[in-house]
Amino acid sequence: MADEKKNGLTVLVCGGGNAAQVATSMFAARYETYAISLYADEAANWKQAMKGRWHDRVEGMELTLDTGKKVVSMPADMTNDPSISGKADVIILAVPSFAHGQYFEAFYPYIKPGTIVACMPARSGGDILFASKMKEKADSLAFVGFETLPWACRFTEWGKRATILGTKGQILAAVTPESKASHAIATLQGLLGVFPEVLKSPNNLGISLRNPGQVIHPGVMYGRWCSEKWDGQKLSEKPLFYQGVDDFTEGVLLGLSDEVQAVCRKVESLVSGFDLKDACTLHQWYLDSYKGQMADDSTLKLSMNTNSAYTGLTHPMKEVDGGFMPDLKYRYLAEDVPTGLCFTRGLAELLEVPTPTMDKVITFAQEHLGKSFLTDGKMAGANIGETRAPQAVGINSKEEFFKMAKIA
Repeated sequence: MADEKKNGLTVLVCGGGNAAQVATSMFAARYETYAISLYADEAANWKQAMKGRWHDRVEGMELTLDTGKKVVSMPADMTNDPSISGKADVIILAVPSFAHGQYFEAFYPYIKPGTIVACMPARSGGDILFASKMKEKADSLAFVGFETLPWACRFTEWGKRATILGTKGQILAAVTPESKASHAIATLQGLLGVFPEVLKSPNNLGISLRNPGQVIHPGVMYGRWCSEKWDGQKLSEKPLFYQGVDDFTEGVLLGLSDEVQAVCRKVESLVSGFDLKDACTLHQWYLDSYKGQMADDSTLKLSMNTNSAYTGLTHPMKEVDGGFMPDLKYRYLAEDVPTGLCFTRGLAELLEVPTPTMDKVITFAQEHLGKSFLTDGKMAGANIGETRAPQAVGINSKEEFFKMAKIA
């Protein structure tokens, strides 16, 4: 345990996977840092892994930076006790988006006013979920939604060694309420260092609607495995995911992207001066994110087909009797539909924006997941509470949504 607070800041990192281990190791080198995992005995196992790791009897975790330098650090503690959140000035959630609500609920009794809570990434509707779980405390806190992780990273020896493979040059982040943005972003920039540069996005709704995973992953899965394209039989090899996008799948992706844009324009028409510029089309997102890595970026399909970052990546498949069948319960549907597409579809419903492509994709996904999100054209299925749809937290009008999102 740390005897005193380093540099006047206490950080709490949530999770035990790649990003959580990297963040914990990085921040612990400079600040009083704690790690928490609410998953089984993960925290205890991680704590044990860091004991006596080194031959010279130094305890801690080794982090190899993308500069080649190595840092060894030791967190103040690793725990599964949510009361630790009461010590934190900054809380970083580096857990899958489906777990965010569990952590918010656990922290609610203990979290102190002024705490910065950052989700990396936030996915869609993170600010709405946060406000609903933090109730009357929400206004005293700063919620920061990151569009993505700051690094490409992985642990190389669980709980003991991790590596940053690459650091992004820039990432977008939005703060709710906006009045806390300057302090929150400056603090997080200090934690991360010079890179990535944290660029302030005008609002968390822009981050939510920008979320490329809500379009790409469900859209490509539907485009390859819907009944119009697949006969249900096993395949002899794994098909390419991004580089296998055909005209049919491109049409699905463009349909989803266009419906997201329709939601953006409707919000902007209803809220004077509101800016959703960061919630760009999917094709524009590729132009922004992968410039120079695409041999031909003239269309969405070609941007995906010729992207060198995607070389050889295949659909999630399972081996069955010498062949391959699609894994239709993979996170591309199991996570990106409930914590992505369902948010946008739910908001579209409140705004009375038609979403025929979203409806097809969500219906396809929920059938294979054994869930019910969308029923009779409404986001009112039995499993709606597992989603980020506004309806999941009792929001049933655009006025209620704007109030909860603090945009009107």
